[in-house]
Order: sequence, then structure tokens, then C-alpha cells
Amino acid sequence: MYEPILAAGTPYIATHLPTAELVKVAANAFLATKISFINAVGDVCAAAGADIVTLSRALGHDPRIGPRFLSAGLGFGGGCLPKDIRAFIARAEELGVGPSLRFLREVDDLNRERRRLAVDIARDLVGGTFANRNVAVLGASFKPETDDVRDSPALAVATAIHTEGAAVRVHDPKASRNARQAVPALIYSAEAADACETADIVLHLTEWKEYQELDPGYLASVVRSPRILDGRSVLPLEKWRIAGWTTRSLSGAPSQPWAR
Repeated sequence: MYEPILAAGTPYIATHLPTAELVKVAANAFLATKISFINAVGDVCAAAGADIVTLSRALGHDPRIGPRFLSAGLGFGGGCLPKDIRAFIARAEELGVGPSLRFLREVDDLNRERRRLAVDIARDLVGGTFANRNVAVLGASFKPETDDVRDSPALAVATAIHTEGAAVRVHDPKASRNARQAVPALIYSAEAADACETADIVLHLTEWKEYQELDPGYLASVVRSPRILDGRSVLPLEKWRIAGWTTRSLSGAPSQPWAR
């Protein structure tokens, strides 16, 4: 069973069950910490007028850190990271070493706060209330290239905004069917442009490549008000501004000419 995996160069480590079980949960806890860390630094960058995108790129060049999981934005979701850090905390408490993992509660809280922040920024952009507003949400899966909507930050934000009185239209390249089953109260569109029709604000919440390639000039002609919140800090916001859009990034990242 292991022969083709080992032949591909995968390391083989033999250990006992407690260590093997902890490897997976510790890995996910570390990745969750990395994501919440860069989001916290993004808040500091926003306050200081710094560029979190360039900062993240610089940190990623450090071989001790690496570039993966260093994109500031809406935070993590899915069926592993949120569940695993909470389970890790609970098990540590059962073992009598709960204080050692106290910091993971902050990691979890920081991640949840990103969703509330996205709702707050979007509300501010549409004038302080979602009542009688049309909101387009680009993305439903918890990350791109999957149809998995378990603990999806995008769907959590969309649901919260709908609860406050907005008509919310959602588009996702793969996850619309699962999203509709999970949250049937929202409206689901087959095309991104259809979701944006007559929108008072567009929220980019899952970083699918096709969203980065959208034509902001065309979309400006179908929305009611050209406003966009980039919840993943990957859109070319300068291009959107040139097309007449009011733009915000969840990380507060400015669009800088030196950011290559």
C-alpha cells in the first residue's frame, strides 16, 4: 500500500498512536494560527497605512515561514481547521494542560471576528443599513476549487446580511447546489454577472480565479451602485477604481504601484 507513495519521495515516519493522532490536529492548529496571525497583522497595517499584501509577500520569502496560508482576508472555514482547533483545546483540557493551548481560543476568536468585520464594512459602504439593499456575493465554498460549504465564511457573511434585511444573490462556480441546500433562503445565480445585477454592493468572498478575471467595466453597467468589498485581498482593485468602483479590502490593503 505504501510502496507507490514512498517511491514518490514521501517521507515515512514510524511512531505510536498518541503522536500520530496529534500530528494532524497540531498541523491544522498551526495553519489556523498562521492565518489568524496574518489577519491580525492586516488590521495593524490598515491602521498604520501599510500594505498587507506586500508585507505577506515579504514574509513568505523567509524560508522559516513560507508563503502559504499568508493571505489576509476573511479567514478560514471548512470541515477541518475550525473543528480541529476546538477539539484540540477540549482534549488538552481533559488532559489537564488546557492553559498550554489557551492561545488557540484567540486564534478561533480572531477568525470569527473576520466575518463580523466583513458584514460591518459592507453595511457601512451601503449607508449603514441592509434594509432594501441588493447584495451580490461572489463565492459560497469555504475555499476555491471545491464545492464544500461546511463552515463557509462566505455563506456565513451572506446569511448574516440576509438576516439584516438585504436581498442576497450568490454565485459560485461549483458550490451553488450545496450552498442552496445549506442556506435555501438566499438567491443563487448561474452567472456572476446575474448575481451582480442591480446590486448596491458586490462582496468578493471566495478567491476563485474567474472572479479575479471579471471585467469591472462591464459589471459597473449592471449594478445599481459600483461598490465592491474584496474579502480575500486578491482583486486588482486599482483596475476596479479606474472603472468607477468604490473599493474596500477587508485587510485594508492599498493598491500600490510598487506591489508587483
